[in-house]
Amino acid sequence: MERFRRLAPWLFAVLAIATATPQAQAETPLTGAEILALAREAAGGEQWANARTLSLSGRAIFYGGTGHEPRVIADDYRMWRIFDPGRESAHGAGGKVRIIARSGAKRIFEVGFDGATTWTERGITPKAEADRFWASNFGFDIIRHAGKPGFSATRLPDDAIAGHRLYMVELTDPGGGQTLFGVDQQSHAIRSMGFRTPKGWHQRHYDDFVELQNPRWLQARHVTLYYDGRKANEVFWTDTRVNGEIDSALFTPPGD
Repeated sequence: MERFRRLAPWLFAVLAIATATPQAQAETPLTGAEILALAREAAGGEQWANARTLSLSGRAIFYGGTGHEPRVIADDYRMWRIFDPGRESAHGAGGKVRIIARSGAKRIFEVGFDGATTWTERGITPKAEADRFWASNFGFDIIRHAGKPGFSATRLPDDAIAGHRLYMVELTDPGGGQTLFGVDQQSHAIRSMGFRTPKGWHQRHYDDFVELQNPRWLQARHVTLYYDGRKANEVFWTDTRVNGEIDSALFTPPGD
């Protein structure tokens, strides 16, 4: 009995450690890298991260600088992407891209990048102007490269959008470009993205998700874009195709 009394404090201490350890582990905060790994898996894992091409079509609403009414509505809005597997810059042109917006038979605008040259329906865009344009528009794709050498992820204070609690993670690319991602704490879907641009703070909200198979790909069908807190446009994607064949001629500047 005397021996038990001497050992009792040690036994209770061991028992306390054994019972507290799982709880302590469960409460260990996720790191930025761990959160982005969860987002990667929710988005489609390796199939999503290593996708080669993306084709999207739907409609879009564009708002002006004043007033509340839409400036123009594109009932036919399309985008084609050929991804750059070695992308390291978050906010510059990469891979190949073409976007067309139409209202009925009328073309609203068109923009393309063939891997070297940016062009619109008006012709070739000077490089300085093109760099400013892409710096204000490109940013989401870089999250597919998180975890590669030269990238870092920093967790910032949590936030919420439209009732969805978010983990906020700032992803820094090898060149120092920063992009802030909001990851749903329940589904781990990427619900927001933001970065500084020549036009101000740019933020996108993602909603109405659909999960595709072969390859696995989580697509937001409703994307809302803001600059300095003001809604600039909304996109409603209705058709998504991943890894389909895209003719390189689609990205060739007019007249070439």
